Amino acid sequence: QVQLVESGGGLVQPGGSLRLSCAASGILFRIYNMGWYRQAPGKLRELVAAITSGGSTNYADSVKGRFTISRDNAKNTVYLQMNSLKPEDTAVYYCNAVRTVSGDKYNFWGQGTQVSVSS
Repeated sequence: QVQLVESGGGLVQPGGSLRLSCAASGILFRIYNMGWYRQAPGKLRELVAAITSGGSTNYADSVKGRFTISRDNAKNTVYLQMNSLKPEDTAVYYCNAVRTVSGDKYNFWGQGTQVSVSS
């Protein structure tokens, strides 16, 4: 079975840092595109950062320059380094794995981890 297990969330002060981790199992990790999404109360889920199987990255404008997504294929893990955190970064953060093969889409989600930024 497929599992995406997240860790690293918590409460930090504005300007602080957190590193989220997502450990994948049950998939051939290295061929999947990976992403981090977040959802704040009353808001839609939005893409925060993505990294392809080839290592290309993409960021939401709101986090560019502050967040860094990376992957370690040897550990089947994707990371989100979050620096200079702001209160508006407060949300549940979700790990995503996706790939499409011959029209069949494989799309998996982690359980979500809470990130709270408050003084």
